[in-house]
Amino acid sequence: MSSRARRLVLASVLALSVSLAVPAYADDIPKAPGHRLVKSYEGAPAAARPLPGTPPPQHPHLAANGRSGMHADAAGSGTYPWGGPLGKRPEVDSERMAALGGECATVTFDRDGRIITVCGTFTGFQVKLLDPRTLDTLAEYKLPQRPSTVEAITRLDFSKIFKDTSGGAYSYLDDKDRLVLADSRQHIVRLAHERTADGGWRFVVDKEWDLTAHVPHDCVTWSNLYPSGECDPVTSVMPDWDGRIWWVTRQGRVGTVDPASGDIRAVRLDGEEIQNSFSVAEDGVSIVSDHALYSFRAAPDGTPKILWRETYDRGTGTKPGSVNQGSGTTPDLFGARDKYVAITDNADDRMNVLVYRRGADVPAGERLVCKVPVFGSGASTTDNSLITWGDSLVVENNYGYENITSLTLGRSVVGGVSRIDVREDGSGCDTVWESDVRAPSTVPKLSTGNGLLYFYTKEPNRLGVDAWYLTAVDFRTGDTRWKRLAGTGVAYDNNWAPVTLGPDGTAYVGVFNGLVAVRDTE
Repeated sequence: MSSRARRLVLASVLALSVSLAVPAYADDIPKAPGHRLVKSYEGAPAAARPLPGTPPPQHPHLAANGRSGMHADAAGSGTYPWGGPLGKRPEVDSERMAALGGECATVTFDRDGRIITVCGTFTGFQVKLLDPRTLDTLAEYKLPQRPSTVEAITRLDFSKIFKDTSGGAYSYLDDKDRLVLADSRQHIVRLAHERTADGGWRFVVDKEWDLTAHVPHDCVTWSNLYPSGECDPVTSVMPDWDGRIWWVTRQGRVGTVDPASGDIRAVRLDGEEIQNSFSVAEDGVSIVSDHALYSFRAAPDGTPKILWRETYDRGTGTKPGSVNQGSGTTPDLFGARDKYVAITDNADDRMNVLVYRRGADVPAGERLVCKVPVFGSGASTTDNSLITWGDSLVVENNYGYENITSLTLGRSVVGGVSRIDVREDGSGCDTVWESDVRAPSTVPKLSTGNGLLYFYTKEPNRLGVDAWYLTAVDFRTGDTRWKRLAGTGVAYDNNWAPVTLGPDGTAYVGVFNGLVAVRDTE
């Protein structure tokens, strides 16, 4: 492409991006042609069969389990104590958040059930307060534009957006219904929502902490298109049991903020990258880089200290379906009889599920409980958190998915889901069942209130129809119970966003053009 042609394309993209900087759309997400050529519902309603077991501990500084973040709780279990839809004449609603983009990833719920979410468009992220039934926007707060968006537009490389986990996607709701996130300025922001004089709603900045003295921030902006320094985006934040806010960056920085004093402490994992979120228990903070799994505690002054470190097989490259060359999972903290932490590796031929003992005093060579290969040879990876309940784990295969262009024209991934259980005596792990469900990129969830796993799936279609379904799978057997069509076309691709179960039993899925809700009508 000539330089003149490139400038013309860039000008067109910039004009489009400016035209998209408009308030939320008050309409449904449009369906692509072909939605009448596929089934809207398959299977039959399931009976609720609650799962026995003990839920993860309630974090003292987070909203109630199931309401606080992308992975449902501090342990990253991906489980909800209430039920989701059983497939009883389920209806689908949706809300379009922008003309292009608008995906609402992390969905949290305040005490009254209102949705607080972060939605990403090509012009920037917005925090939104939504009505859980109508999905109407009650209030919004615009976040600074991410450097990856500016780079994508100026360099005509939109893959930079799809593989950027920074800027607020990993946020959490605290015990006072305030949303905490790290924006693209390397600031941690705590947002409250409150009533206005006219009876409406608004977001207000409750508190803010500037990390730029500890994190390189010479980032691409419209006024700084060719920075000469380093830019290290903050990817995730979470509180520990003492209330410190922990944060991690893409280039391996791990730090804490004392909310009361504002003191900031940080360390660097040299040569390592962190693209996933992390999990927290009373015994420590579990973080996975593209080289190793770590357990951290804070020193008295707040400085992160490594309790233990375990390397894993990171393979020889990034697989299609992974953000980087490393584990794609947020660590899961679980165990009915012992304290375990689980991740996946990035081994070249077949990815492995890895389960470790968490204790700081575990003898050398005894930390690894099991290493279980999953899915087919040469087609095995995940970039989503595991689901854990009791001594069980569920893992899905994302091999082949890269972004919203990956599965157009009726294509899909090879798929696969497996349940693995740790043996009662801790001597190893066993595969309980395997399913051929194709969930290209969703963060799946489990309702312990009804025993169903929820995936967002897509099957190959010889007519070229791109049909996306909410699919319910029996946790005990791995059998698919039912699936409900959410919509057709790229606007309904979830592009790494999770399934989230609301307290009223609605299943929400963030999709490329906004948010989808599936709920029973009987």
